[in-house]
Amino acid sequence: MSDCRLYLITPPAFDPRAFAEPLKAALGAGDVASLQLRLKDASADAVRWAAEVLMPITQAHDVAFIVNDRPDLAREVGADGVHIGQEDACYEEARKIVGPSSIVGVTCHNSRHLAMVAGEKGADYVAFGAFFPTNTKIAKAHATPDILSWWAELFEIPCVAIGGIRAENANPLVQAGADFIAVSAGVWDHPEGPATAVQAFNALFHGVQ
Repeated sequence: MSDCRLYLITPPAFDPRAFAEPLKAALGAGDVASLQLRLKDASADAVRWAAEVLMPITQAHDVAFIVNDRPDLAREVGADGVHIGQEDACYEEARKIVGPSSIVGVTCHNSRHLAMVAGEKGADYVAFGAFFPTNTKIAKAHATPDILSWWAELFEIPCVAIGGIRAENANPLVQAGADFIAVSAGVWDHPEGPATAVQAFNALFHGVQ
């Protein structure tokens, strides 16, 4: 039985009111650890509005609500944490803004060095990827499962696998030691709906074939 859990990421663009229903369906279908609000290049008001609509839904399901890129907005809306990339606010700045009790996750691409630096500074998790081709974003790096195995063997800080992951291709990443599998299109664009996708991931994590 795996300890791996699902880390959902919102679509790159969506109407918060319309997205509320598929989100409820997904969170009601099985265990989900967190939802990252990822609205690249959106206005601060758009992020605030999406958080206002979606955060109560995640909180009702005991799911962490994480804002991408913007520690200032994460703090303002009362999110559980922030996820920062290598081109975003530095870890120290993000931590100072959101405070000691909030989650701060860091993108590390396929770099062991970046992951070790983030871990030493106090990141709550490190994210590796992209493991597979993805249409959600332009991947800056390609990662292979061995980086997950290396991290899991040496460090206690959780690691997240991201990039083009679907229930059908996730097993090697779970087996390699990913603590969380981050998924966007693999859930929201599933042909049978997001609830079916969440069920499929949880069945994989718990060894149900």
